Parts: sequence; structure tokens; C-alpha cells
Amino acid sequence: MKLFTNLSKKLFMNLSMKLFPAGKKNFGKSMRASCLSVLSLLMMFSSFQPVHAGGKDDPTLGMLMIDQLEQRKGDHSSSQILDGQAWLGQDLQKLWLKFDIERSSGDTEEMELQALYSKAIAPLWDVQIGVRQDFQPTPSRTWAVIGLQGIAPYFFEVDAALFVDGSNRTAFRFQAEYEMLLTQRLILTPEFEFNLYGQNDRELGTGSGLSDLEAGLRLRYEVRREFAPYVGVNWGKKFGNSADFALSGGESTDDLQWVIGVRAWF
Repeated sequence: MKLFTNLSKKLFMNLSMKLFPAGKKNFGKSMRASCLSVLSLLMMFSSFQPVHAGGKDDPTLGMLMIDQLEQRKGDHSSSQILDGQAWLGQDLQKLWLKFDIERSSGDTEEMELQALYSKAIAPLWDVQIGVRQDFQPTPSRTWAVIGLQGIAPYFFEVDAALFVDGSNRTAFRFQAEYEMLLTQRLILTPEFEFNLYGQNDRELGTGSGLSDLEAGLRLRYEVRREFAPYVGVNWGKKFGNSADFALSGGESTDDLQWVIGVRAWF
């Protein structure tokens, strides 16, 4: 078990080095500054401890969750993924950061950051508003966000959001996952995500209507509640005009990838 834990920690460090390599010429100074700023802010979130003042029953808390730090390998591509979120606040209202970074062949292909204000509107459900910044791919986009996040019946975790940018482009994203406890430590998680767009955006290769769908299945082992290595499979497919844009650029429209990674929270 000790050897398994050490190997998992080495995997965590290796993936982190691939996602944020030092001195890469093709990873510009501005992008390095953005990554460092995001990571610094996330570390600040994770350092917050419960605050108890004046006997209040609703202390200010904080949490950093790394949902996916993983290596993906398929027939057509391989990539490194960092996906997670952090929050700071009280029971009924919080500030959230959501981040998603994908690197392939030494280049950052996708980098997204959301800053949101969240307020509980019902048990287990929050409405969220804020801003989303897409740093990569270029040209970058800035979106206003309104979303709903919570736990649906049968304990499905759901995150749905509507996006509108300054040029009146619209997009909608839906994510859902379910945790199946095989044992107290072994957990199987199916999940899926799809994106819809209101208009074609040839510069970014996204088409109107259903643009893409991604589904995954991951099996993790919780060495500790806060740290769990996992293996799994991930499948993605593009549809409609998004598929046409991909084919015209010499890209594949679907890909099946094996994944290995770690999940952690602080």
C-alpha cells in the first residue's frame, strides 16, 4: 500500500510538471503569468481554515478540489488534463473558481477559468452567476455566466450553465456524474458532458447546435479521502458543423482514450 501511495504521488507530480512546464518557449510569458496567478489564487483558497467568531453557526470555509489531474492516451492523440474547482464562503453563499486546462504535444490547447458568485436557492441546489474567460484557444473569448449546480434525485451531481459573450454569441453546457461505491474505498464514476452553441464560430471550430459530447468512466481507489488515484476510459465526439470544421482542419471527429490520474482535495 505504501508503494502504491508513493507511485500515485509521483504520477501527481509528473502530470503537474507536464501541465506547467518551466521554460517552454512556446508557452508565452502572458500564459505563464495567467497560470501562476490562477494557481496562487487557488492555493489561497485551499489555505483557509474554518472561522468561528461570536458563536456563529455559519463559519466561513474554503476548499480546493482537483477533480481530474490525468494523462490521456488514444489512437489519434494524447493529452494532459487539469480540471477542478475551488470555493470560499458560507453555507448559503460562496465565491467559486472553476478551471479547465488541456495540454497536448507541449502546447496549451484549452484553458478556461470561471469566477462565480453562488447562492443557495433550495436544499442541495445553488444558482451561480459570474464571468468565464477562455484564454485558449485563440482568439480568446469572455462570457457572462448564469448556471445551476446541485444534486439531482438518486444523487446525480449536475452542473448546467448558459454563456453569453459581448458579440451576443450564446452557448450552453451540461455536465453530470454519479458515484457508485463498490466498496468503502473503491468508487466507480460515470460522467458525461455536452456543449451547445447558438452560432457558428469558424475561428474556434465550433458549430451551431450540438457541438460535442464527452463521456467517461473512472475507477478510483481512495488511499485517503483526500487523495485517490484512478484509471478509466474517456470518449469524445464532435457533431454537425463542429465535425465539419474538424475534418476540414485534418482533425478526427471522435476519439477514445485511456486515462490514468489522481483526484485530490484540500
